[in-house]
Amino acid sequence: MRTRRLAAVMAAGAFTIAACGGGGDDVSVDTSAAGTEAPDATSATSAAADTTAPPGDAISEVTEARRAVVQIVARGTFAEPADSLAAYEEVTGAGSGSGFIIDPEGIVVTNNHVVTGAAALEVLVDGQDDPVNARVLGVSECADLAVIDLDGGGYPYLEWYTGEIQPGLEVRAAGFPLGDTEYTLTQGIVSKADADGESTWSSIDSVIEHDAAIQPGNSGGPLLDAESATVVAVNYATGDPGTGTSQYFAISAEQAVPVVEELRTGTDVLSLGINGQAVVDDEQGLAGIWVASVASGSPAGELGLEGGDIVERIEGLPVGADGTMKDYCDILQSHDPADVLSAQVLRFAEEARLEGEFNGDELAPYEPLADQEPVSDLPAGEAYTEYMTVQDDSGTLEVNVPVEWTEVDGAPVTLEDGTEVRNIQAAPDLAAFRDSWSVSGVDFSALAPEEGLGSSELLDLVTPECTEG
Repeated sequence: MRTRRLAAVMAAGAFTIAACGGGGDDVSVDTSAAGTEAPDATSATSAAADTTAPPGDAISEVTEARRAVVQIVARGTFAEPADSLAAYEEVTGAGSGSGFIIDPEGIVVTNNHVVTGAAALEVLVDGQDDPVNARVLGVSECADLAVIDLDGGGYPYLEWYTGEIQPGLEVRAAGFPLGDTEYTLTQGIVSKADADGESTWSSIDSVIEHDAAIQPGNSGGPLLDAESATVVAVNYATGDPGTGTSQYFAISAEQAVPVVEELRTGTDVLSLGINGQAVVDDEQGLAGIWVASVASGSPAGELGLEGGDIVERIEGLPVGADGTMKDYCDILQSHDPADVLSAQVLRFAEEARLEGEFNGDELAPYEPLADQEPVSDLPAGEAYTEYMTVQDDSGTLEVNVPVEWTEVDGAPVTLEDGTEVRNIQAAPDLAAFRDSWSVSGVDFSALAPEEGLGSSELLDLVTPECTEG
């Protein structure tokens, strides 16, 4: 389950990302998979469903819902940011999510972020000892929905809720949180029927807010009507843990059904084949769509996108600058799936920006990264034109600073050994300058050289976190 936040931001040297990992929610590293060749296509290699089973039946009791709720294990390699956008690592392993069967022939609904870019899928079905083979029929990254097809037939299935969704509707959340193979069912009510659907990894007109507890691993599982066991919505996001709230989010049946019906025909909807999310780095002036993994054979795959890339512009327009997928999805909604779309991509691994076309030319570098300016629409730093002279308390140190830097502190600094060092600090906001890397300012110290100490050692005495140059 992805965490519902509207931006992924690096501040004060630490990068925070809203997603819980590509290829499912609960991710575990599988070292035995490293260096081995992944299966061709998103299918498992284990036993299929029993094709001699009797025709499946529609579930009508919540206590029976587990028969139609599945756990999906996605195996593959995904790019995960580390301390910054530039410092990422490729993780080979398995992530898990949930899904539910909507047809006795084995049609399963889940989230795009659970399955897209996975090399292989294993689906665990109630009552069967071995995973079932499955293949992806269609995905929608903007709606965060996907449809997969299980081998065999005769499956029990869930039907969609057709009543009016109102606050107070009693619901149950079914699935497999935290990668546990034990089925879980929680209870709650719909608290809001028309919540904001914009997020870092999807762009949905509106979603349902509820309080039936879900966790990572519940992604793609059903939110059920407590009375009829029909699917009210598809769970896809927890609340922001920073707010201290216990609200959760799901894609309503009204929003999901039209997309699902198209996906099950084998047609992708508002999708280029990317498993990723919007990221923003204010310090470096960068923004775009972070690519965790790519579906082979998709427009993104044919373009040559790789995990760790950042799609900065499509058709010349910046995407992700507001921390959501809205601009990205607006562009897709304005074009047909086969349209050629120009793309500008930042690839730290090659220290270059690349240009290419979805449904057209493959990516190729056009200029080294060091020779380019940031391309996002984030505001640039201020240009100063007037300066003033400020001094430390002793009148010994003197430095010219912009007149906007009105806060000045000329008090000496006391080192750990008790030595007082002449010092002057100036900034438009000294507290913010001292506590972050996003506010301009100056910190100037002077001390007499000690025998045996070079410039690096002297620098460490005053500001251990700084470096020369």
